Amino acid sequence: MNFNLAIPVGTTLDRFIMRKQEAFPFATGELSQLLRDIALAGKIVNREINRAGLLDVTGAYGQQNVQGEEQQKLDVIANIRFIRALRNGGEVCTIISEEEDEAIHTGNKKGKYIVAIDPLDGSSNIDVNVSIGTIFSIYRRKSETGCDGTMEDCLQMGTQQVAAGYIIYGSSTMLVYTTGHGVNGFTYDPSLGEFFLSHPDIKTPANGNVYSCNEGSVNSFPESIKQYLNYCKENNYSARYIGSLVADFHRNLLKGGVYIYPSTAKAPNGKLRLMYECNALAYIVEQAGGKATNGSRRILEIEPTELHQRCPLVIGSPEMVDKVEEFIKSEVAAV
Repeated sequence: MNFNLAIPVGTTLDRFIMRKQEAFPFATGELSQLLRDIALAGKIVNREINRAGLLDVTGAYGQQNVQGEEQQKLDVIANIRFIRALRNGGEVCTIISEEEDEAIHTGNKKGKYIVAIDPLDGSSNIDVNVSIGTIFSIYRRKSETGCDGTMEDCLQMGTQQVAAGYIIYGSSTMLVYTTGHGVNGFTYDPSLGEFFLSHPDIKTPANGNVYSCNEGSVNSFPESIKQYLNYCKENNYSARYIGSLVADFHRNLLKGGVYIYPSTAKAPNGKLRLMYECNALAYIVEQAGGKATNGSRRILEIEPTELHQRCPLVIGSPEMVDKVEEFIKSEVAAV
């Protein structure tokens, strides 16, 4: 009998999540449902992105977000889609979004989770067909259910995350996430409308020869980062910078490398946001064997004080992150 006539299509995201539920005896299925809600919104956003050039959804929306950045139309669309999915799913009491000034209370007062999300990272690259993404971070609320989430619920350290992930919309669409038991990646098959396990148990290389940073701003970088970049060039490292955090991080996660967004004269506290960018990716990279630091401290141990707090970020292969920290420590010691 020829068994090649019906080759298995693989493990779907839903089936994978159900099999892994036993790792969360306290969740009784809520966290699994929450991950499915995020995946559903990701499918819808993927559809909107893929037809962006055919519809009037590219370009600026005409408003700025809380960070003073010009919103793109797809920023607004993605924000609406994810908030709607999380509200309708019923498991989330409060959402922190890059596109909203204040925390959003969903009305699900019995919901046990807080979600911090950047609905569409790198959206300014849409018009030129460059990879973009969604980043999310999930926390279990500390307050009693039956009321809206509190600020204490929202401002938890990264070590308190119960899950984190990202969706990258590129040549293929992938969802990569961790629940603290390793990192797994799923590729979207649009013909079936399903995410399938394609990258099980991702481990990032301990070292690499790729560095990712915006060298156009190098004149405003700390001296230690300038010296590290010179070290990279002296050792014939490759510079790879897309300008979409998710895309740069994803490449380095799989192939090895370091991503650097330091403090600058214009952004002395860094530019990236701790709650819905740095914490999520730090949790993922650590679960894959990598490291994430602000230059002097582990990202996941930084105490947040505000929803849109900014933070310098050095993240990627552990030996490369260690080397960046060596240069930073040398500069501090010389002062």
